[in-house]
Amino acid sequence: VQATPTTWRLIGGGHGLPETCRRWCGGEALPSDLARELAGSQGQTRAWNLYGPTETTIWSACAALPPGRTAEPDLGEAVAATVLRVLDADGHPAPAGLRGELMIGGEGLARGYLGRPGLTAERFLPDPFGPPGSRLYRTGDLAGRDADGRLLYRGRADDQVKIRGHRIEPGEVEARLLALPGVAQAAVTARPGPTGLRLLAYAVARAGAVLDGPALRAALAEALPDYMVPVQVTVLEHLPLTPNGKLDRRALPEPEAPATSRHIAPQTETERVLAGIWADLLGRERIGRDDDFFAVGGDSISAMQAVTAIRRAFDHDLTLRRFFELKTIAALADELTGLAPRRPRADDLAAMLETLDTLEFADD
Repeated sequence: VQATPTTWRLIGGGHGLPETCRRWCGGEALPSDLARELAGSQGQTRAWNLYGPTETTIWSACAALPPGRTAEPDLGEAVAATVLRVLDADGHPAPAGLRGELMIGGEGLARGYLGRPGLTAERFLPDPFGPPGSRLYRTGDLAGRDADGRLLYRGRADDQVKIRGHRIEPGEVEARLLALPGVAQAAVTARPGPTGLRLLAYAVARAGAVLDGPALRAALAEALPDYMVPVQVTVLEHLPLTPNGKLDRRALPEPEAPATSRHIAPQTETERVLAGIWADLLGRERIGRDDDFFAVGGDSISAMQAVTAIRRAFDHDLTLRRFFELKTIAALADELTGLAPRRPRADDLAAMLETLDTLEFADD
């Protein structure tokens, strides 16, 4: 039986199939837990991890998954008449331990894209390490060899996103989410938000498990830097798939506004002004006095903007560090009643610069 990892999840990881049935998995990155499930714990090898894009017709590498394995699944070795090269940005072979783009050469390469000479020239390149006339296909996949020489998949070069000045590979966040108890499937994507690109995460529960989005986000916040923590984790019954069984990232739904256990409307004029500032920054219609700024979509950039807006609205000094500590409308309103008047400034640029000086704290 051959299927993508997503499809193998849907059919229960192959439980119920005969031991003699060969389980082939390809088309997407193979998570470690699914690899263990497919491989089983004893007996003969029954599962393989397959790798290869359509342009190299079709499989270019294969790795056996021996029973009882615990190591991260690798891509294996090249199939017959195929060459695998991992090259850095300068076109040199990437040393062990460093990642580069995976290039594929050999007899399986397509001639190019029909009627698209520009794209063909971009993706199919001469092989500087092969015989005259040989070519390489740029897969766009990142890979690297470990100390033992195993070829490991390291995500897509074009999947990298830049959020608040940091380059992030959503696959790394997905791996962290998959490692949490009860999570069977995970997806992470970047989409525009009120303050720029934001990370959104999605999780599907294992059979019998119950997942809570805010709790999953809190667990990620303990393991990842602030800029890598999704603004929201949405629990789904299943992930959307393309017709060929791969994850359809474009079909992942827009998350609903995070709900608190109990909505209490702002009660004082100060709280209403603060709630209006939050609503404008986070693109939300309703903010409760006990809502946590970061649980309802805030991050360090929007926190900086909130601090600047609060200083302007109340003519009081509020530090970014203190904002991170307070987090709720009610707590901020209480704090504002005891702060010293803000020092006169020529304009609001000084306030923004002072807040920027403390932004490093927010990303620690």
